[in-house]
Amino acid sequence: MTDLQDLPSRGHLLTEQINPASQNLDQLSPLELVDLFNREDAQTLRAIAQAREALAQTITATAARLRQGGRLFYVGAGTSGRLGVLDAAECPPTFCTPPDLVQGILAGGEAALVRSSEGLEDRYEDGVAVVGDRQITAQDVVIGITAGGTTPYVHGALDAAQAVGALTVFMACVPSDQVQRAADIDIRLLVGPELVAGSTRLKAGTATKMALNIISTGVMVQLGKVYGNRMVDVAITNRKLLDRALRILSDLTGIDRAAAADLLERSDYQVKRALLMHWTGLDALAAQALLQQHNGQLHAAKQAASTR
Repeated sequence: MTDLQDLPSRGHLLTEQINPASQNLDQLSPLELVDLFNREDAQTLRAIAQAREALAQTITATAARLRQGGRLFYVGAGTSGRLGVLDAAECPPTFCTPPDLVQGILAGGEAALVRSSEGLEDRYEDGVAVVGDRQITAQDVVIGITAGGTTPYVHGALDAAQAVGALTVFMACVPSDQVQRAADIDIRLLVGPELVAGSTRLKAGTATKMALNIISTGVMVQLGKVYGNRMVDVAITNRKLLDRALRILSDLTGIDRAAAADLLERSDYQVKRALLMHWTGLDALAAQALLQQHNGQLHAAKQAASTR
């Protein structure tokens, strides 16, 4: 434990400041509390809007790396790290990505998902080590997430990622004049002081979740995982997703549910492949080969087939 005399104050950080709107939080009725949260949460939308260019840059740069065989890593501790793990875990079922394409790295590992291990965020050396443990290279993207901007674990990971040439993104909820950080892309989600002072699982956590949703979805759209607004690379792993796949096929092709079920079965339960089979008359193997030729882009594959 750091000697109390040497412990620097973090009170100047935006995420640690006192919110004047909630000075009497403990005196509010439940309805008043809900209304206050609702008003304050509007700050998250403004924060995302202000970070729009950095978010777009992250989508473009990450998609480019992933097209060349790279991977995306979220690194964080506490709430920030858990949100990264959550976003990474949702990519395989939504977009049928390999489990290692998008990875969440949380200080303390899996145990820290359900049991607080916030003390581990102070270990800079652990952040450095995890870059080697995951064999992160210059092909990869590392997004370091730290609401207050000072988490040593995250800074260690970013420093090590920069040393191997990975693309680095810094995501924090404090302005750059409070915490400076060298990174290829700098995302600041400025939601203001929390209603419970310092509790960054609130607005900061909400804005972080929104930003990660935008980044991962935007990257997957760039990689051809979406057709229109349909998740045509959905992994069909339960009855709900099977129903969704059948509805996608019916809606986009005009065939009835029985025909959609037959088409889906012939495509080996690959919705994108099934659509191309229907539109082109190709069999499953030929449709898959055409998709591969066009990097999984259904629009491009469909257009190529029509010009043959």
